[in-house]
Amino acid sequence: MSLYQVRPAVARDAATIAAIHVNTWQEAYEGLLPEADLKAISVDKRLKLWREAIQYGDPQVHVAVDGDRIVGFVGFDRSRDPKSKPTTGEIWAIYVGPGDWDQGAGLALWDAAREGLVEEGCTEVTLWVMLKNERALRFFELAGFKRELNTARTTPMGSVKVEEIRLKRKLD
Repeated sequence: MSLYQVRPAVARDAATIAAIHVNTWQEAYEGLLPEADLKAISVDKRLKLWREAIQYGDPQVHVAVDGDRIVGFVGFDRSRDPKSKPTTGEIWAIYVGPGDWDQGAGLALWDAAREGLVEEGCTEVTLWVMLKNERALRFFELAGFKRELNTARTTPMGSVKVEEIRLKRKLD
């Protein structure tokens, strides 16, 4: 059983979600993206994005809390990939603040997203991960995701292009 409670995000959570998003990017992508790009990530832009996601439910957003403190979030919904089946879900984003890594919050968020996707009628789930993001790849592979080798793509991220791969797993 997780020490973390997971609940749907509400409007007042958006600022904390945006801050976690930025802080996690800056920590997790250090050495993977140029320092100037990491410093340029804006909490204000992320705040707008997450405020709208929470308001419109696109994607669905849940937060992991430790007492009253939000430690991470997940955004999930139907797959955005154009050729995916209607029963395919997608983890759009999953981030846990660096000070709370390796404590079970990511697993609690993944469990909540999995349950939400199953409730929506999804039978499988995908997500995109930067190939050099070994921490994320390890986490998702331990959660049962498999790499889809024919899906590698190059995606602009800041001032550079990065290689991403899609991961997939069945939902039980």
